[in-house]
Amino acid sequence: MTICIDCRMIDASGIGVYLRESLPWLLQSGGKFLLLGNAKRLQCYLSNANVKIIECDIKPFSLKELFFFPLKTARQINSASLYFSPYFNIPCFLTIPVFTAIHDIIFPDMPELTSKIGLYARMWFYRRAYKKSQKIFTVSEFSKSRIQYHLGTKKPVIVTHSAIQPMFLAYRANIQNVQKTQTIIFIGNIKKHKGLDLLLDAFSLAKKEGLPHRLVVIGAKENFRTSDNTVLQKIEALGGEAVTFTGFISDEQVMEYLSKAALLVQPSLYEGFCLPPLEAMVLGTHALISDIPVLKEIYSGFPVTFFRSADSSDLKEKMTKLLINKIPSSPILPDDLLLKYTFKKTASVVLEELKSNKDTL
Repeated sequence: MTICIDCRMIDASGIGVYLRESLPWLLQSGGKFLLLGNAKRLQCYLSNANVKIIECDIKPFSLKELFFFPLKTARQINSASLYFSPYFNIPCFLTIPVFTAIHDIIFPDMPELTSKIGLYARMWFYRRAYKKSQKIFTVSEFSKSRIQYHLGTKKPVIVTHSAIQPMFLAYRANIQNVQKTQTIIFIGNIKKHKGLDLLLDAFSLAKKEGLPHRLVVIGAKENFRTSDNTVLQKIEALGGEAVTFTGFISDEQVMEYLSKAALLVQPSLYEGFCLPPLEAMVLGTHALISDIPVLKEIYSGFPVTFFRSADSSDLKEKMTKLLINKIPSSPILPDDLLLKYTFKKTASVVLEELKSNKDTL
């Protein structure tokens, strides 16, 4: 069996991590693989004798992908037994079984995040992927339930969790007696569902009560859009260096910030999986997270602290209590939690589902 894997988004953020970290385990399976994407970027995988590359620079979700995909490239893909995409974009002219991943289905759940036209376009892609796929992969039971709610229950939806990147485990092994700083870390984009606006309200209340900590946002302030004026005004009202932005930083720098932080706060209103709390705990930093269903699912049994979702007062109370008492300063993850989510497990589930399709090829 030959599996064609769409690697065009290998350097994207969440999707790219899911693909990059799963790919080595997939390639070790002994099957044959065609990797679709930038040949120079994928060159490192040619050390595997079972790998060939299909050069393709067509952007995912583009009109060219949908209607004008090169027939030569399509023929190369169709020479494989099946096609796997880590996201829900599918090129036209494919005649082999297709498997896709839908990490979340946030837009119909939170339509306020986009326009009516934007929602319609996204639903068209969701439905197209659902219709054309043999099976759908997703990253949590919560996402599975929402996919089935919006798209139907006729197609199998398989949960393959996201996971901690090995570099976090390697970094963890090389740090000892880290001196904590008076910083609170927020990792996420500026979209409403990430909850930065809520965190700023809680942080402002805490500062008025004398909290000495700074809020560090991993990301660039320049990424704010004009529609985020309210958030910018809240930041400016805090004054001075109360809130700082790191700008674009390397993975090493992210890990350094996380390991030295007093607390990570994840105030999300919606997620498909959400890795920052796990990354923080692996590096010895406590996580304060909202009690939305998916985070209750993913972090059940983990030494995290939950606050009531969308409640800035409760977030402030929990945040100040943790920081003032400094308990727990460094959460301890036993091996069963440390290795609960791994990309080796994710890849094995994906492979099992792909291979189970061979009888229908």
